Amino acid sequence: MRIYGTEHPPPPPTAPAAPRTRPPAVEPHGQLIGALLTVVAGLYIVTPALDSATVPLIHTDLHLTPRNETLARVVGVALILVVLPAAGRAGDLFGRRTVLIPSLAALTGSCVLLAGAFDAWSYALGRAGLATALAAAFVSCLAYLPTTHLPGRMNRATGLWLAAMSGGFAAAYLLAPRAAELLGWRGVMGVLAAFSAALLLFAARRLPAATSHDVRTPWHRGRCAAQVAIGVLAATGLQLAPPWGWSDPRVCALLGAAVVVAVALLVHDRRTTPGHDAPGPGPVPGRIWSRALTVGLTLGFTHIVIITAVPSLLRSVGGSADQGMLAVSAFGFGGAAACLLTRYRTVTPLTGSSLGLPLAGLGLAFLHVLTGSGGAVLACAFAGVTLTGFGLMLAVAPQLTQFLAAVPRTRSGRAAALLPSSIVLGSAAAHAIPYAAELPTVLTAAQAHEVLWVGTGVVAAAALVLGRPVVALAVAAASTLQFLMVDMTPGNRSMAIALALTVGAGSGALTWSRREQSDRLSRTAQAAGALQHAVLRPVPERLGALDLAGLYRPATDGTGVGGDFLDAVQTPFGTRVLIGDVRGKGLQAVQTVTDLLGCFRSQAFETPGLAELAARLDRQLVRAASARDDEELFATALLLQYEGDGTLQVVNCGHLAPLQLGPSGIHELDVSAHLPLGFGALGTADAADCDSAAVRPTRVPLTAGSTILAYTDGLSEGRNATGEFYPVTERLAAAPDTTPRALVHHLHQDIRAWTHQLSDDIAVIALSLHSGHPQDEMGG
Repeated sequence: MRIYGTEHPPPPPTAPAAPRTRPPAVEPHGQLIGALLTVVAGLYIVTPALDSATVPLIHTDLHLTPRNETLARVVGVALILVVLPAAGRAGDLFGRRTVLIPSLAALTGSCVLLAGAFDAWSYALGRAGLATALAAAFVSCLAYLPTTHLPGRMNRATGLWLAAMSGGFAAAYLLAPRAAELLGWRGVMGVLAAFSAALLLFAARRLPAATSHDVRTPWHRGRCAAQVAIGVLAATGLQLAPPWGWSDPRVCALLGAAVVVAVALLVHDRRTTPGHDAPGPGPVPGRIWSRALTVGLTLGFTHIVIITAVPSLLRSVGGSADQGMLAVSAFGFGGAAACLLTRYRTVTPLTGSSLGLPLAGLGLAFLHVLTGSGGAVLACAFAGVTLTGFGLMLAVAPQLTQFLAAVPRTRSGRAAALLPSSIVLGSAAAHAIPYAAELPTVLTAAQAHEVLWVGTGVVAAAALVLGRPVVALAVAAASTLQFLMVDMTPGNRSMAIALALTVGAGSGALTWSRREQSDRLSRTAQAAGALQHAVLRPVPERLGALDLAGLYRPATDGTGVGGDFLDAVQTPFGTRVLIGDVRGKGLQAVQTVTDLLGCFRSQAFETPGLAELAARLDRQLVRAASARDDEELFATALLLQYEGDGTLQVVNCGHLAPLQLGPSGIHELDVSAHLPLGFGALGTADAADCDSAAVRPTRVPLTAGSTILAYTDGLSEGRNATGEFYPVTERLAAAPDTTPRALVHHLHQDIRAWTHQLSDDIAVIALSLHSGHPQDEMGG
């Protein structure tokens, strides 16, 4: 802002500043880059589906054993867990393009090597190259999202991106078996090689030049290495446990080492960063990255459960392999619908997890009722898998959005490795289930049901951790009770399970709605309390030489502020007190109260005379009435002032006269009454001395042992069941003490006992001389 009259000569020219290295908020050609990155990342989803469809053919041609396949999978997972953070960090240091282009080149070469594989070793080498190249390309694409989209629009980017990933999953499992039959496994790899080469050429021409973003930022190599070691050790041990046995010393050593490193890292983090919110990768808060880690583990585990159990279940009731793949593809369709929902509707991580994860658990439980044959059983399987995919992605999308929005663009590569790493680790954990680890994966019906129950338990645990536990518990309890009730009677067991799950879903929805309503009411009450505290400040217990106590009760519970008002301030002119009642109710009355109290709090410190202060409040209300075109707006008010001389000044503007309680009893003060505020009758702005005009304060003695009580008509007009008004003087006589605090407390309890419902707001203020004041000693 420029201030005229204080101009200074321009500073002498200086050397040009060094160019800033901060990256732009959004990269150019964001839509084109987004489309390209979506396609590239889609390969990370499509390739495993094509690989699983071609595994039987590869085993036959290259004479691979299940042990060879297990070893290749273990090595591939370990390489992925190492490459994901390394490639992300390399992108931070040297630019995303510098990592993505070589990754696509390596992907093309690996597909060519796999297409020409002639023995187990060449196949293993191509498989390892394929895994590392896909991991590097995927994390580079994911790290691009924070640089191509602003944090406030991250939900639209992640929603569309994850919807494309889910759609790619569905298309891959629908088309992969056909592609393997038509082209053979070498033909499939040749097509992937050609497609990767085309993407490589397109990316080399369209992606902007690479720029380094995070060269100078320390990245805690030891901590990152420890995180990678935990993932590699845990994934390797989990995958080798079924073939080697859980009691094998090598498996125990791998899992034990992972636990030791994790505990050591946790202790280190607690010591270096004390507090409950331990740091995550880089500057991301620990609460956010731990939630992203949990949802990634759940997604990786559950999708392996679906791929393993659903085709086997359909096969056990007479379904075909094509029907199994069609049912598995429903996971992608449901996930795409959920991601598009989060793109166009704001879904918080808590809402997504509280609603989505119980739905996913119900979908997995629903798969246990697959009975019958033909289209009916396929429809049931499709519905259950769709519900599971929808629920899981409803939880994943908001968590990923929150995570990426919290990551600085200069460190997005390193942090972006968290979600794919957690998904890979969750998949490895799913392969630790003995049945799921067998190759080829063909389960009996009983084994498939056991795998589904394990997946249901994992999803339920995630729902308790990430969402509202009360919703997950309501779903589980209602489903279990309903199933037990129906199962006691003879009939269709599948129908009993389906009915139980329906009741559970309804109970969860009702519980969520009730909890959300309670939260909204709580927030409303907090807002009302904050508004009341800002407008009607608490009356201090002591101001100057006075002890004070105040009470405010609106007629409607939960409104916070009504049409009555009171305040007390210590000014250079003494202690000043205001109490009054505005005509009308609702928001207009609250606005008038706010205007009057604001005027009183500012003018009380600047206006010497109490009558002039009343006149200024009167003029403020006249202006407010004119601005609102309300000719009937007015307010009664009582102004009190004590200067420390043993005399209390009172200006009564149409209000109830105050009461004085003392050794001589209770009596009403004889004070002059004037017109209420808002009639413009208390003096004009050009009056030289309003105290010499018609409005003069009434002076009453304030002696030790006496208390002045002022109140609004809401107290005296409170009615009991027979319609009798509250007798203020009579009920005050029963008060055990006449101190301000005791009187106000007595009135508060007594009016609640007198009437079950207030018809008007109540404001009460009491004051007396402080026991240690010199005036008190003189009076004694």
